[in-house]
Amino acid sequence: MYKNLVARAGCALAVSSLAVATLFSPISTRAQTAPSAPVKAAFVYVAPLTEAGWVRQHDEGRKAVEAALGTKVQTTYVENVAEGPDAERVIRDLAQQGHQIIFTPSFGYMEPTLKVAREFPQVKFESITGYKTTPNVATANARYYEGRYLAGVAAGRLATQAGYVAGFPIPEVVQGINAFLLGMRSVNPQATVRVVFLGEWFNPAREREAAMTLINQSAEVLAFHTGSNAVMVAAQERGKLAVAYHSDMRKVAPDAQVVAVTHRWGDYYTRRVRAVIDGTWASTSLWGGVREGMIRVEGFGSRVPKAVQAEVEARQADLASGRLTVFGGGAHGVRDNEGRMAVAAGQSLDDAAILGMNWLADGVIGRITR
Repeated sequence: MYKNLVARAGCALAVSSLAVATLFSPISTRAQTAPSAPVKAAFVYVAPLTEAGWVRQHDEGRKAVEAALGTKVQTTYVENVAEGPDAERVIRDLAQQGHQIIFTPSFGYMEPTLKVAREFPQVKFESITGYKTTPNVATANARYYEGRYLAGVAAGRLATQAGYVAGFPIPEVVQGINAFLLGMRSVNPQATVRVVFLGEWFNPAREREAAMTLINQSAEVLAFHTGSNAVMVAAQERGKLAVAYHSDMRKVAPDAQVVAVTHRWGDYYTRRVRAVIDGTWASTSLWGGVREGMIRVEGFGSRVPKAVQAEVEARQADLASGRLTVFGGGAHGVRDNEGRMAVAAGQSLDDAAILGMNWLADGVIGRITR
């Protein structure tokens, strides 16, 4: 019925946790007796589980739950589930099978999750990258754009013309494109970023084709917001540079990788399952970044000078401490690529403006279809 439906009890290893719990803002809390049987936790993946990428990072989070909670939890995942009716069917089936908490990490899963959650008020749902909460639906996302900015600093030290393969022009993706450009221009004012939107998250053949097109259009370094490692492989083959996303991809692009922007879900997922176990789960909304340990840049490639690595790591520390703001207007402000002022001089965008971002910065070559 599903592809590679896997269920396994976790081992009893212990892992460390990061202090993000203080960021939770409960909607409701109700004590209950901890179940004697293992809590059943399910994960729904939008693409196939591969060696690296979006799905891999969430599956690493699932494994972290098993390692931390041992026999107290039993996890299941379903991979390669399309957004829309297929997702609704799978999520509903998992709820009917008795899973007490279901993680749905894809933006297009938000509405199917909400629909199923209304039918199963006793089940807890975690809409990852979604933004709508209910008493039994929590949301969480990461500030991916912070890692994009840092990667842009590294890329800007090595190149001027960048290419960017993207899935959909949703705010999360647009934030990353703009942050990457701003990072590049912070060290290389002439930098440009040419964008190709694919209209899908996972299609290795089309991702590769877009990467090759961008290279043929003089891109020296590539970035991407899609689900496979095809862009990295293309850069490796053509002798170009590329920024890995979701996972460290030096295994397939040992010479091409500049740096990897990695996502770390293990701590969050463990905390949420533990809350079901001890009866303290509540609907929350979290948006964490470098400071919370959810986003990191790491895996610098062999072609990146030590001085550039040190510079990027210093900026990462500045983000963690709050000394650096990605979407700040600086002395001259930030214009979009149609000439309008997007961030006024001396001002910074608040979270609401970042979450609703629907413009591309000056220096980005591309358009958002509205």
